[in-house]
Amino acid sequence: MGIYLNPGNQAYEEATCSKIYIDKTGLIACTNELLKTKEKYLCVSRPRRFGKSMTLEMLAAYYSCGCDSRELFAGFKIAQHKDFEKHLNQYDLIYLNMQQFLIEADAGNVIKYLEQEVLRELRKVYGQYLDREGIRLAAALREIFVETGRQFIFLIDEWDCVMRERQESEAMQKQYLDFLRDLLKDQPYVALAYVTGILPVKKYGQHSALNMFWEYSMTNQKMLEEYTGFTEEEVKALCERYDMDFEEISSWYDGYRFKNYKHIYNPKSVVEAMTCRDCSNYWTSTETYEALKIYMEMDFDGLRAEIVQMLGGGRVRVNTRSFQNDMRNFNTKDDVLTLLIHLGYLGYDSNEKEAFIPNKEIIEEFENAMSVGGWPNVMNVLKASEKLLEDTLRGDAESVAKELDKAHSEVASILTYNDENSLGCAIGLAYYSARKDYKLIRELPAGKGFADIAFLPLPHTNNPAMVVELKYDRSVSAAIQQIKDRKYIQALEGYTGEILLVGVNYNKDKANKPHSCVIERVGKTGI
Repeated sequence: MGIYLNPGNQAYEEATCSKIYIDKTGLIACTNELLKTKEKYLCVSRPRRFGKSMTLEMLAAYYSCGCDSRELFAGFKIAQHKDFEKHLNQYDLIYLNMQQFLIEADAGNVIKYLEQEVLRELRKVYGQYLDREGIRLAAALREIFVETGRQFIFLIDEWDCVMRERQESEAMQKQYLDFLRDLLKDQPYVALAYVTGILPVKKYGQHSALNMFWEYSMTNQKMLEEYTGFTEEEVKALCERYDMDFEEISSWYDGYRFKNYKHIYNPKSVVEAMTCRDCSNYWTSTETYEALKIYMEMDFDGLRAEIVQMLGGGRVRVNTRSFQNDMRNFNTKDDVLTLLIHLGYLGYDSNEKEAFIPNKEIIEEFENAMSVGGWPNVMNVLKASEKLLEDTLRGDAESVAKELDKAHSEVASILTYNDENSLGCAIGLAYYSARKDYKLIRELPAGKGFADIAFLPLPHTNNPAMVVELKYDRSVSAAIQQIKDRKYIQALEGYTGEILLVGVNYNKDKANKPHSCVIERVGKTGI
């Protein structure tokens, strides 16, 4: 058992002995299907805190020869699979953490140091085949394959750290990509290559060194969706086990979605919330808002407006295909938004090709970034949102209209009202503080259509639910009547408390008092 060659199963055993462990061994059945095929090259990119390293530890424990992991996997899903025994501990495995090599190597000698370390371990096992002076790693592995027929599985963690942390060194990046291409591409000794990082492998300028990889990213995880984070069922089970409120956990950590799995949760934050018995922002334990602030302040036309739109609960269209998959080359606002998707600051709906802020934890990160950046007008709206909610709960429609007028004047230079959708985003922003006690839903399916905005109270509050209907150049009475005629409150399934019906109209011709509001208080069956 070595550090890089066949590292064994100790790291994964520690994970399974942790207080909270979720069985994700079904992933192994997926990688088994790809062994020794043209699809054997996987680049699986996810944000920090989404279990990338633990996944590699699991794969190492399963495939690595030199240890016996049968008992370790007993009782887990993969143990029931027909091919469990076939591949269990049957492969030589090379495990590389590129962050480690980047830290430990002298500047400019990362590849030399990596090869030196791995070759040292290879010689302990296959030294009789590696007597040639100055042999490189790829040549050594070819020699071993020719002499023994042994194939290797490669697991590479933080594969993209050279790209992220040496952004200015194009020479180092090119050398690194050439090394990976020579090591992995079209080599007969490769049985499987599973690399993971924050960024997908794809386009670094004109240098497409790793085009043999199949990408599984936050824009499309393909068959790996359920292994990207915690699923809704897994989180419900944890909430029951730890006596935590599922709706509150959802509002804090849900929001990442894919084609088949519509609710994927941030796993590390869920674990911390369960362990601490407290919903809070755990993102900042490994990330700081400074990183987000840099990208939010990039001067691309329309970027600020789209960030404000998402802060208001809206969605924005994003072209993810132009992104160069690095953290330096940005040509459009779509490139910045795509990076934020890969970093986990935005969720992405691949069917609609829309980005959005996924949950309360990430909303707080945006707020933190804006509080120290050039967003004073937006911050004024957020600070005033507490009073707006209080006025609404009191039924003070006149004060609500005045507060909305003030909010509109603050963000008018960023977010332009031109339809009910943009009005909805502005209203969502104005009610920002409501998210601590409510779950905000834009366009909630209800009755004979969609309620513009619904505020569903979280279980820890005694506040009434709110259904908000918006009109643009119409009337507040029309808004209230639409809520009643289309039976929007039927969407509040399971809710039996009081409901506020809030109608808001924006009249573009009334410069001084453009907003009007009416509020009605009803019971669930009061219409």
